[in-house]
Amino acid sequence: MPKLPLRLLPTAPGPARRAALVGVAVFAGGVLGAGLQLRASAQDLFIYPAGGQSAEQQRRDTLDCRLWAIDQTGFDPTAPVPDSRTQIPAEPRARNQASSGLVRSTARGAVVGTAAGAIMGNTGRGAVAGTAGGAIVGAGRQVDQRRDQQQASRDLERQQQILEAERQQLQHYRRQAFNRAVTACMEGRGYTVS
Repeated sequence: MPKLPLRLLPTAPGPARRAALVGVAVFAGGVLGAGLQLRASAQDLFIYPAGGQSAEQQRRDTLDCRLWAIDQTGFDPTAPVPDSRTQIPAEPRARNQASSGLVRSTARGAVVGTAAGAIMGNTGRGAVAGTAGGAIVGAGRQVDQRRDQQQASRDLERQQQILEAERQQLQHYRRQAFNRAVTACMEGRGYTVS
């Protein structure tokens, strides 16, 4: 099978190569930034130097406007996004009482059965009946405890989903406010922003 030359970037200088290099840099930055959950500043905005500003002037103005927008909104898009899971209480731990509850219920049943059997004249039969009854009650309690734990787990999961949705909505709102502030600042300095 013939080997094809692998050319990822244009070799000729000029806009095509610069665009390709910027694309590679953006991709690499995105891959690195994804692990840190970083957001690019004003990533949704296109800024055009309508007043003929130089690239250096545009860079300075953009930086100044982004810093101003952070001061105005309190939102820094380059800051790590807080993890909502750290704000949610940990899942309630299942108490290790399931087996001890069964043992306690069985023991109580045996004691009650022995007492009832002593009254009726047959302590052995009463103890056996009490033990069986206690085991049944204990098993029922175990089922109730498991059901309660499962319901608590479902409730906690739903609470986490609600908090995550609220966090995302707040982040979206704050991003929009930041972009509006950057837009106002840049347009005030003679740029066209969309």
